[in-house]
Amino acid sequence: MRLRGRTAVAALSAALLLATPVATAQALPGPAPAPAASAAGTVELPRPTGPYAVGTETLHLTDHSRTDPWVPESGDRELMVSLYYPARVGRPGATAPYMSTGEAEALLARLGLGDDAPALVSSLPTHARTGARTARGSFPLVLLSPGFGNPRATMTSLAEDLASRGYVVASVDHAYEAIGVAFPGGRILTCAACEAVETAPDEEAEQEVVKAVSTGRGADLSFVLDRLTGPRPAWEHSGMIDRRRVAAVGHSIGGSAAASTMLADPRVDAGVNMDGTFQERIPASGLDGRPFMMLGTASHSPGDDESWDEGWQRLDGWKRWIGVDGSGHSSFTDIPVLEDRMDVTLDPTVTLSTDRQVRITRDYVSAFLDQHLRGHHRPLLDGPTSGNPEVVFNRP
Repeated sequence: MRLRGRTAVAALSAALLLATPVATAQALPGPAPAPAASAAGTVELPRPTGPYAVGTETLHLTDHSRTDPWVPESGDRELMVSLYYPARVGRPGATAPYMSTGEAEALLARLGLGDDAPALVSSLPTHARTGARTARGSFPLVLLSPGFGNPRATMTSLAEDLASRGYVVASVDHAYEAIGVAFPGGRILTCAACEAVETAPDEEAEQEVVKAVSTGRGADLSFVLDRLTGPRPAWEHSGMIDRRRVAAVGHSIGGSAAASTMLADPRVDAGVNMDGTFQERIPASGLDGRPFMMLGTASHSPGDDESWDEGWQRLDGWKRWIGVDGSGHSSFTDIPVLEDRMDVTLDPTVTLSTDRQVRITRDYVSAFLDQHLRGHHRPLLDGPTSGNPEVVFNRP
């Protein structure tokens, strides 16, 4: 089956947009839940695996050169950015909340998961600490973009792990493109872009909306890069960022946006698309030889999504097309952990355990970044390994 038209648009949206927790081809996946742990409230985000402690800070950025494309009357384009950074091991501080209860309520309202679900989500234990002292050194920067409708919080596990391995991670919420994101002034924005897709009169109009999301996010990520590495940076610790080593990584439409960012911004050295249909065609000239990895489910195997087939042929640098058997569209996010936390299963076709979903995502993304931002060869990317039997290297 080739993804196109309404099917392609549906594949962009994580199941947070669904009204009820039913299984679909692109629904939030989940292994069998762990009732005892969920009931006791002991499920936490998997611990980071690197040698550094993890610090975090939140920035509110406004691009005064652009009006918001979804709600023009709101004014200039706004972004919320969670920075995760390598920190020194030592004096403990408070761990950052996963999200506020208000954000969780908005996030879960359309899933109908019960009155206690928002509290379970907002209280999910994390590992990044606010006010943590920065580690000494200069570190590569990873720009991280979530799936359509998903808040940046759903990428926390990957962000924390990358920071623990020595990366500064800027996880971005794009205004009016997610359900349940708090902005200054007590505002929790709706997903106006999601509504634009749902109310589009035809397939062509839908495609215009989702392409605009991808290219707009490319501009957002370039703006974040400007504010973190340019003159008068928005973050007081921007000096720890090595501006010569930058990657864009995203899930679903955020993965498409990673490619869109690279097409528009030569400062981005490498990119990863996690299970997202490309909304902006990679030109015949490719990405100027820059490395790119496509990491996805079986539904993104050769012949199943023509945007990946075409993209693969046009990528002109180091490239990998990696599939994960037994995974689902949201296996590359925190959703499996949240399912365990809430004792629900939203996609019974997913056969991987939560641990395997998290490990595979962390290991392959970090291996890619280590190899292309740090110059450290990672054999994990050379081909299949006995320790990862679920991982398939596609070579069309």
